[in-house]
Amino acid sequence: MTSSTHPMPPPPAAPLGRIAAAGALALLLAGCAVGPDYERPAMAVPASFKQMQGWVPAQPVQALADGRWWTRYGDPVLDALVADVDVSNQNLAQAEARYRQALALIAGSRAGFFPTVGADASATRSGGGNGNTGGGSGFGGSSADNRYNASVSVSWMPDLWGRVRREVEASRADAQASAADLAAARLSAQSALAQAYFRVRVLDRQQALLEQTLEAYQRSLDLTRNQYEAGLVSRSDVVLADTQLAQVRVQLRDLDWQRAQQENAIAVLSGRAPADFSLAATREVPRLPAVPEAVPSVILQRRPDVAAAERTVAGANARIGVAQTAWFPDLTLSASGGYQSGSFANWISAPFRYWSIGPALAATLFDGGARSAEIERAMAAYDEQVANYRQTVLTAFQETEDALAMLRVLESEIEAQRQVTALAEENETLVTNRYRAGMISFLEVAVAQNTTLSARRSLLDLEGSRLDASVQLMAALGGGWDGELEPQAALPARENPQP
Repeated sequence: MTSSTHPMPPPPAAPLGRIAAAGALALLLAGCAVGPDYERPAMAVPASFKQMQGWVPAQPVQALADGRWWTRYGDPVLDALVADVDVSNQNLAQAEARYRQALALIAGSRAGFFPTVGADASATRSGGGNGNTGGGSGFGGSSADNRYNASVSVSWMPDLWGRVRREVEASRADAQASAADLAAARLSAQSALAQAYFRVRVLDRQQALLEQTLEAYQRSLDLTRNQYEAGLVSRSDVVLADTQLAQVRVQLRDLDWQRAQQENAIAVLSGRAPADFSLAATREVPRLPAVPEAVPSVILQRRPDVAAAERTVAGANARIGVAQTAWFPDLTLSASGGYQSGSFANWISAPFRYWSIGPALAATLFDGGARSAEIERAMAAYDEQVANYRQTVLTAFQETEDALAMLRVLESEIEAQRQVTALAEENETLVTNRYRAGMISFLEVAVAQNTTLSARRSLLDLEGSRLDASVQLMAALGGGWDGELEPQAALPARENPQP
């Protein structure tokens, strides 16, 4: 811009008035937002769970309202282990970091509501040759000049058609979905840890049973040897009794690696290296809590994966509006001013001042169908998320019904297995007495003993499966999650993450 030796007059009032009017009109138009307003997708919800019929829950739905569902098993060791999940589980740390990223994206989207302010300062020196001034072969001199520039610019694009508002709406929905994903990751880690813990406790009971059986089989072997030495039984009876004893020892060793696997899983879920974690053995198995009362509508409110799917639908709906705003022109209000001079000494002075202000309207007239294609893509993405939401709800109903059905079947199986175990123990007692009297061979005793051991182990397995099914039910009902989806309630960043 050409500088003047006289101060430049201030801009006339009329252009400023037009700019102010344009800004007021822009603010007025910004009250509308293009695109469909969100409504939760319709979903048929049954009045009750089919498998819930016949259960007599001890507590109403508040039994899981505090989210500490694992405390209902009454095991302080389990309570302490689950508490470590929030502190040290690395999958949970990843979900928490994704949640904080989603919160940052909301702030990035909101930035579109505000003007952009920029500043620039530069100093350049330039020159060029003057050409050959004589008839000789030499070249003439060159000229060079300096240029100093400093400027400030402000630009603002009013949200006339609601593009920024739809982007913020989408980002907020994404953050809420991320909050639900965080809750789902926590529930998954908690339930996986509880299931591994219960398997360890059942394996401890299995080990105690095998140790008792080992002692009983040793007594049977001693008895058979005594009878063999007295000439009452054949050598084959001694070999059979010894074989039984060796088989139990093998089964004990098999339990060792099974327990080690579950113990390692607990260590990783609680954020520890397996080498740094051990769980003391105990013969106590946690009690089975009462089945919590629940109706299908609770699933829509208390399942974090369902909430995440629904919030993803809301985000996809908002992005349809973002895509539709591309059909409308963009209005940009901008102003800039600064100083430009060839002399550093009087660079920042009134004679070298310049400024500009004014609106700009821009619109795309032809794009080969790109905008239409983007709208179609956004609508298809919305339909995809609606289908995913409905499938997630159906899967949640299925998982709850499955867990209830499993608990119901296991309840009757355990009762029947207790009767089988009692009959097997009675038969073993009768057969052993007949063997002591010399009426039968040891083969019948061995069969009776193996039947009793198998019945007892089956009973323990069923009790473990029932505990596992109860955890599945707690998780299927959302684990008592409170449904909190407000991105403002950000979790604190982990300052000292576990290695």
